[in-house]
Amino acid sequence: MSKVDFAAESGTQTTVITQIFDAPRDLVWKIYTDPKLLPKWWGPKILKTKVEKMEVKTGGSWRVVQNDTEGNEFAFHGVYHEVQPYNLTRTMEWEGMPGHVLLETVKMEEKDGKTKVTDINVFHTVEDRDEMVETGMKGGVDESYDRFVELLKEYQTKV
Repeated sequence: MSKVDFAAESGTQTTVITQIFDAPRDLVWKIYTDPKLLPKWWGPKILKTKVEKMEVKTGGSWRVVQNDTEGNEFAFHGVYHEVQPYNLTRTMEWEGMPGHVLLETVKMEEKDGKTKVTDINVFHTVEDRDEMVETGMKGGVDESYDRFVELLKEYQTKV
């Protein structure tokens, strides 16, 4: 299990997710931004994840579609507002709730061969944030980062 720090302070529009990965920043960045690798870690394992579009560059757009075993579809999309090495800012909108857009900023810092990822999500309203948290956001993040850790281990053994 990964050790995710998930903060959702009452009355605010933000969540702050922090994780320290036992891997160099270059590898964490590659796995985080590679459209071929994203389906291997993003979201719950019970869902099949497909990247339809992922242009990891300033002004680029992205769309990810997930399907469950009953054929239900869950699609997310957004725009990369800024992409620099080890930092990105993008929007995310679940197509099941159009108009509820969050702004996500991801920063990666390396120290002693480990990478600290800080993921700050700013929701349009406190109510939007609360709804997302109540739907099990932390559990989804925990599972995604557990899968991310497994993928890191796989790639570290290839080096």
